[in-house]
Amino acid sequence: MASAFTTNATITSFGGRFLKLTHQSATTGTPMNLTLYLPPSASAAKPAPLLIYLSGLTCTPDNVTDKGFLHAHASPLGLALLYPDTSPRGLDLPGEHESWDFGSAASFYVDATREPWSASYRMESYLTKELPGLVFGAFKELDKTRVSISGHSMGGHGALTLHLKNPGLYKSVSAFAPIANPVNCPWGEKAFSGYLGRDREQWKKHDATELVKSWKGPLNALIDV
Repeated sequence: MASAFTTNATITSFGGRFLKLTHQSATTGTPMNLTLYLPPSASAAKPAPLLIYLSGLTCTPDNVTDKGFLHAHASPLGLALLYPDTSPRGLDLPGEHESWDFGSAASFYVDATREPWSASYRMESYLTKELPGLVFGAFKELDKTRVSISGHSMGGHGALTLHLKNPGLYKSVSAFAPIANPVNCPWGEKAFSGYLGRDREQWKKHDATELVKSWKGPLNALIDV
């Protein structure tokens, strides 16, 4: 069966393979970019655990791979790394590119309910439903039973909320300087009002500080502020 992904580049990195990928998303209705690191030990016979890293405002999948030097640590650990994009691209919706903290590269990893965003800004569904199936279907070197999620800033918000909203999907969550209470933050207020409308009760469904109040059992979370 043909892979859903187009491989735009394959780069050797600390003994493993670093892949720059594109695919057509049924969820967003757009091409989506992502990058994937496969450590040298990963194989179909010995699949690697996967850490998904969500980037912050204004970022692409390349920011953390260019600056973070994560593969040096992931390689000896036998850890695979997946870096999705921060929003759909190529839509050119009205106002989409006018602000650095809303629209392009600023999806806040939610499923928008307001027009014109609701048709394509569906990053929560993309990350939790569509993308995992495609990735694990295409790369048998990955262990779908051992998946964790992490992120920085807006990505930390995304990692925390996706973990809290999907019990059992991720083994653990970690966040660096996350936007952990977006309903009480100018960035979050701007994004949520634009994507979700003015009902603050709806906002709380995407706020880690609110979601953790109803969490049951061990959280297995690390946060570095």
